[in-house]
Amino acid sequence: MNATDVMAARTAAVAATIDRIRAIEAERGVNREALASIREEMLKLAAQEHLFPSSEFAPPPAGVKGAKRYLLQEDADGRFALYLNALNPGNESKPHNHTTWACIAAVEGQELNRLYDRLDDGSVPGRADLREAGQVMVEPGNAIAFLPDDIHSIHTTGDRPTRHLHMYGLALERLDERLGFDPEAGTVQPYNKAFMTRTANR
Repeated sequence: MNATDVMAARTAAVAATIDRIRAIEAERGVNREALASIREEMLKLAAQEHLFPSSEFAPPPAGVKGAKRYLLQEDADGRFALYLNALNPGNESKPHNHTTWACIAAVEGQELNRLYDRLDDGSVPGRADLREAGQVMVEPGNAIAFLPDDIHSIHTTGDRPTRHLHMYGLALERLDERLGFDPEAGTVQPYNKAFMTRTANR
């Protein structure tokens, strides 16, 4: 397939996947069962690695921290936004929530997700007590999904850049109430939306 054919196939596959995900949410709402089905749809899309070549979805230059985030599709109202994030090894984030449902599936590379339980009731402003509750390695053939209040951190491991699909119920740029946590200090504050900046529309 030439580049034009790949782009057309990618656009069609992305649109069909999001149509199915939209139908899952409409029929079942936002719960663990619905997320399990959304996860399966994302795994099928991510398995089509040829649709997401590194030549079109490159990470930052070697040794540079941070990510390139490519928007693949987003509804006019910001709903059902799908991105491809490309990162180099050695990146990590603070624990954070999303305030919308989310699913991450790997095209290439490994991303360790640390999962957390919040133990306090949120009654003390700026304070939070987190406990690590588990870990999931997102890599080809594996994906992870989150409810709006789930908390995780990401850590890119291995020796290869990652290309991962990130699906959100609402576009990242519209998430104004996300929280970032510092487990060691026991603090919580608004999460910096600029952690990953949008670089292209595809």
